[in-house]
Amino acid sequence: MVKYDNLKDKVVIITGGVKNLGALTAKVFAKQSTRLVLHYHQEKDQHIANNIKIALEHTGVEVALYQSDLSNESDMIGLFDFAVKKFGRIDIAINTVGKVLKKPIVDTSEEEFDSMDTINNKVAYFFIKQAAKNMNNNGHIITIATSLLAAYTGDYSTYAGNKAPVEHYTRSASKELMAQQISVNAIAPGPMDTPFFYGQETEESTAFHKSQAMGNQLTKIDDIVPIILFLTTDGWWINGQTIFANGGYTTR
Repeated sequence: MVKYDNLKDKVVIITGGVKNLGALTAKVFAKQSTRLVLHYHQEKDQHIANNIKIALEHTGVEVALYQSDLSNESDMIGLFDFAVKKFGRIDIAINTVGKVLKKPIVDTSEEEFDSMDTINNKVAYFFIKQAAKNMNNNGHIITIATSLLAAYTGDYSTYAGNKAPVEHYTRSASKELMAQQISVNAIAPGPMDTPFFYGQETEESTAFHKSQAMGNQLTKIDDIVPIILFLTTDGWWINGQTIFANGGYTTR
């Protein structure tokens, strides 16, 4: 594998790339003079997507936007075809898509399970598949998982359960793509200080989550983006791993 000492002109796909972790990741890669394909989920977020596109383009980078819920493989194929047609190649693919549901198993409906399974599991699988099919040699595939994979807890069965397969997809793909020298890794943050987290929690549960990590705080998106960048540069030798980055919230 060849380390990317310079990310200039590398083509980077980021799903969920206009909000929270995805948006900060896009901004950091923009500083490296990459070319960006930013996916966003809902049409109602088009103005947010356009604003980040304009802001990044003012820094001198090329940005393309793609809207889809990615709920079926044809949508995922469309995303990667769009990127290849726009920029000619793909070098780095980062999937930040996820959805949280905090609910006991006995209260979870089939509809809720199917929705969680699609967003956290199916999207991750076909993202890795299409990245593998379309990526240049010496590329990097990164998926955001969750530190709840190592937690002993109730109420997050669909979230942690549907994220759990990402570890297996990561290992399998990393082995299958060795000949192309494409690294495949997952990052498992602790509960992150974003709106993604707070919609499911109370003040009491938030305080508990904070108490489980260093500094009595939630994971910040600023804590995760440097790891993403590292895996595409100096961390090129890391492959097939799930990195738990959570301030000690959980351990293996």
